[in-house]
Amino acid sequence: MTLDTTPAIGRSDAPAPARPQPGRRSRSAAIAPLLATDGYKVGHIRQYPPGTTRVYSNFTNRGSRIPGIDAVVHFGLQAYLQESLMDAFAPFFAAEEDEVAGAYQRIMDAYLGPGAVGTDHIRALHRLGYLPLRFCAVPEGTRVPLRVPSFTIENTLPEFFWLVNYIESALSAAVWHPSTTATIALEYRRLFDAAALRTTGTTAGVAFQGHDFSFRGQTSLASAAMSGAAHLLSFVGTDSIPAIDAVETYYDGDNGLIAASVPATEHSVMMAGGQDGEVSTFRRLLTEVYPAGIVSVVSDTWDLWNVLTATLPMLRAEILGREGKLVIRPDSGDPVDILCGTLSAEEIAARRAAGEEVAPEEMGVVPLLWEEFGGTVTAQGYRVLNPHVGAIYGDSITLQRAEAIIDRLAAKGFASTNVVFGIGSFTYQYVTRDTFSSAIKATWAEVDGAGRDMLKDPVTDSGTKTSATGRLAVLPGEDGGMVLVERATPEQEARSLLQPIWEDGRFLRRQSFAEVRAVLAAQA
Repeated sequence: MTLDTTPAIGRSDAPAPARPQPGRRSRSAAIAPLLATDGYKVGHIRQYPPGTTRVYSNFTNRGSRIPGIDAVVHFGLQAYLQESLMDAFAPFFAAEEDEVAGAYQRIMDAYLGPGAVGTDHIRALHRLGYLPLRFCAVPEGTRVPLRVPSFTIENTLPEFFWLVNYIESALSAAVWHPSTTATIALEYRRLFDAAALRTTGTTAGVAFQGHDFSFRGQTSLASAAMSGAAHLLSFVGTDSIPAIDAVETYYDGDNGLIAASVPATEHSVMMAGGQDGEVSTFRRLLTEVYPAGIVSVVSDTWDLWNVLTATLPMLRAEILGREGKLVIRPDSGDPVDILCGTLSAEEIAARRAAGEEVAPEEMGVVPLLWEEFGGTVTAQGYRVLNPHVGAIYGDSITLQRAEAIIDRLAAKGFASTNVVFGIGSFTYQYVTRDTFSSAIKATWAEVDGAGRDMLKDPVTDSGTKTSATGRLAVLPGEDGGMVLVERATPEQEARSLLQPIWEDGRFLRRQSFAEVRAVLAAQA
C-alpha cells in the first residue's frame, strides 16, 4: 500500500476547506454593556428609597498587603471610559428600542423570574442617547495615598440614580488591576534606579531593565493588555505587544517610544536544533540570523553550565566580532543562585588559592560571563560585563528576589545593570483586588431633594471597610501629599484635585500616555 503524502492543500482531490461558522451568542452586542454587572444590582433601582434622585460613589484603595507601599498609582480609568461607556454602549444606542428592551427583559425574566426587573429605565436610557454620569478624578499616573479616593462618580440626571452603582462591578474590575500593576512596577523601577546609581552612578538603561513577561500568565487578553500598559508607565521593555495597542487606543497622542524588545529564542527553537546541535544553533543565530544587534538565547534547555563553560568559549570570536550583544537567559532554578552563584567572592578566592576546583553553579552566570569575556569597572568600583554579553532572568521574579540578586551581585563586585529582569505573572497576576483593598463605595445620596451622608462602618470589621462619608474633596496637604475632606463643601469640591474628566458621554479631559508617564515620574 502506498501512502499519498502530498499535502492536502493544492491537491486536486483535496476537500474544500471548511468555511468558518458564525459564533453562537446568547445575546446581542446591543445589550452586552447592560449585562456587564453583578446580578444583584439589576433590582437596586426598586430598592433605593422612593424619592432618590442622586447617588455619589468613589473608588479608594483602603490598605496594602505589600509592606512599604502606602500609595497606589491611579491608572486605567480613561481606558474603561472609552471602551466600556462609549464604545460598548454605541450599539445599544444605535439599536431599536424594542429590540434592546425585549432582549434585556427576556434575559432578566429567565434569570430572576418574570417581572422581577422591568425595562422602563432601560427604555429611558436608550431614548436619552448617552450615559448621564460624571466622573471626577486625579490625573492618571498620580500616586494616591491609601484611604484617599482616586475618583468619584455620580449621575447628572435625577431618574438615572440607579446607573451609578449599576456599573460598579465592571468599573472596579477594569481599574484595580492596572492600578495595582502600575504601583508594583514603580517599586521595581525605584529598586533598579537606586541600585544603578549606587553601582554605576547613572540610571541610563534602567528603563529597559524591567521587561514584562506576564502575558501568558494573565487571565485574559484584556487584562494582559492593560496590565502591560501599566508596566510601561515605569519601563519600556515588554513582550506584551497587546499593551502597545492598548496605549495607542486609549492613551493616544505624541507618546514617543512606548515599548521595545529584542529578538529572542524559546525552548522549542533550541530543541528543534537538537542537543547535539546546540553549538550550531548558537552559531547560526549569531552569524546568520542576527549578525548584529541584541539577541536573547534561552540557554538551559539542557545544560546551562555547559553553555557557559564550553559553548560560549567555542564561540568567543563570533560573539566578540558581532556589533551587538548576546544575552544569556536561564529559565529554571533559584534565580539568585543561578545568576550570582552560591559562593561568595571570598569563598571562591579561598578555594582557588587552595588549589580546589570551583563548580560553575558555585560561580553563577554573571561571574562566569565575566571570567570569559571581561568588561569594565565603574567609578563606584563595580564590574560591568563586556557589552557583547549580558544576562536576563524571567522565571518567578519578585521584588524580594530582584533585590536579593542585586545585593548578592554587589557583594561579589558586580553592578546591578548586568542583569535584565523578566517580570512575569508571578508579580503582575498573583495579586487580587484585596492587594490594595480596592473598592467602590457610595458615600452620599439625595432623597426627596435633601442630601444624605452615607457611612459604612461594620462593628465586625477591623476598620479597613469603614468608608468615607458625604461628598468628598481631595486637597493638597502641607507636606505635599493629599488630604481627604469628608462632607466637603461646594467650595472645597471646586478646589479638589478630583476634577471632572468625563460627563454625559464625552471626555472633558484626556491624557496621552506620555502625560501619564510624566505625572508619575514627577512624583517618583
